[in-house]
Amino acid sequence: METENSASGTRRRGGRGARERILRAAAKLFYEEGIHATGVARLVETAEVSTRTFYQHFPTKTALVEEYLRDYETGLAQRIEQHLTREGLTPKDQLLALFTMVADAAQGSAGTVSTRGCPLHNAAVEAAGSMPDVRELVQHNKQGIARQLTEIAARAGAAAPEQLGRHLVVLLEGATALSTSLDSPQPRHDALEAARVLVDLALPETRPAD
Repeated sequence: METENSASGTRRRGGRGARERILRAAAKLFYEEGIHATGVARLVETAEVSTRTFYQHFPTKTALVEEYLRDYETGLAQRIEQHLTREGLTPKDQLLALFTMVADAAQGSAGTVSTRGCPLHNAAVEAAGSMPDVRELVQHNKQGIARQLTEIAARAGAAAPEQLGRHLVVLLEGATALSTSLDSPQPRHDALEAARVLVDLALPETRPAD
């Protein structure tokens, strides 16, 4: 494997896999420490690449931020699809599936609790006014989830599916943001209970057949 020496004398791995290592480093550092707080020097050190190799793959740090968010969005869409297409789920169940997913996600690995919130939301806050492409990417994602919930609400028979979709997104986003602010997973679990009430009120009452 090709290796390079950094200015500090630290050995850096180049060649195959460098791009993936940079993206893994970005996913960890941007989420845990913040986008603005994470400089290129920190990224190349964690990814074990040289600065030259970094810029061969990503011409700017903003380009890396955009790729990191696109990767996260792709993975999120896959997780949402898995939750929504589980066997036996009714449209009503599907409306609550995202809230269950978010509540479960508060429990991190090895029993730790993750309250850092949604990477896309975090990026939107940090990108305000400075990274318009990032802002547009985040808006597109959030609008897409609202449309998805609206379509499910229509299949579930809601009288005002668009309104229910918007209300559910506000509840979902608010729960993850409050969970971060309070450093507690409780708002995510509260949101699941509140979503159940909201969905029950919005959907027509079903009565057992005679």
